[in-house]
Amino acid sequence: MAGSAPWVLSQVQVVAEAVATVAFALSGVIEGARKRLDAVGICVVAGLAAFGGGTVRDVVLDRRPLFWVEHAGWLWALLALCIGAMAFMRARHLEPTERAMQWPDALGLGLFTASGTQIALDSGMPAIVAVLLGMVTAVFGGVLRDVVCNEIPRAFHDHRPYAICAFTGGWVLVATQAAGLDGGLALTLTALLTTGLRAAALVRDWRLPAWQAGRPD
Repeated sequence: MAGSAPWVLSQVQVVAEAVATVAFALSGVIEGARKRLDAVGICVVAGLAAFGGGTVRDVVLDRRPLFWVEHAGWLWALLALCIGAMAFMRARHLEPTERAMQWPDALGLGLFTASGTQIALDSGMPAIVAVLLGMVTAVFGGVLRDVVCNEIPRAFHDHRPYAICAFTGGWVLVATQAAGLDGGLALTLTALLTTGLRAAALVRDWRLPAWQAGRPD
């Protein structure tokens, strides 16, 4: 039974990254549609949103193959998602879809935080590095998506806690594993807590204070 634990943890990580990848890809499709990009632009922006954070993590960890190369089927799923969206999505769908996507996006944030932090811990990284790489995994895809779409990254300016939720969730994973909790359960709790924090921030409209530099003397 103990020998099966690493396999179970690995499968939980794969499922977490797959669901998060779909959620973030959809956010890229919506942003590309709002910017009226062509078919290539839609696919590129969706790919950056889905794979950007995990790619940065894997490059920093010198981890090969990159996660989307190891699971190449996700590339076909991404293409199918983009083609389906372009075929059926119309302008009137964008606003309600964008609002609805806040919830899959929150789920993706939680799942990518959990899997990214776990992968970094498995690579022997110190806790603070693992937590930061989990945050990068969860946040950086959206940052790349917004930069390519010529927007200030939403994670930096909408004042609702986003990266902070991922940072907090990463420490939950570190703490629960240090306490000896089963790896799969620790991943699940981390994803749920991070998702819950982001959902609470949206529902209760929690906001971070804006920088008030004041006037120069």
